[in-house]
Amino acid sequence: MVLLTLHARLGRWLQTGGHIESTDPTLEAAAAREASEESGFSDLSLDPSPLLLSKHEVPCGPVRPTYHLDVQYLVLANHLSSPEVGAESWDLRWFAHDQLPEVDASVVALVQAARVRLGW
Repeated sequence: MVLLTLHARLGRWLQTGGHIESTDPTLEAAAAREASEESGFSDLSLDPSPLLLSKHEVPCGPVRPTYHLDVQYLVLANHLSSPEVGAESWDLRWFAHDQLPEVDASVVALVQAARVRLGW
């Protein structure tokens, strides 16, 4: 199962994620914090090796073009329970990895990388 968030600002189904904060000691800590904040789950396990690295243009920031450099991790939930929809999401749902909603190529690539890593 794959947890996706219907991003409130972009109106698209995406993986959970966010930005590094000054209090995050490592990239891994930032990824774990963001996943927990956006899902409401406290018992998550993070695979320490990044799953994907990407650079892409984003529709935010005062200067165009603006790019995000993403370090994407595989985060596993220890229990399949109902996520808590937060302020950054319109919805938050579990999907079968082969029955995703309409998503862009970046989400497809991320799920494919997770499938390979997990041996699905």
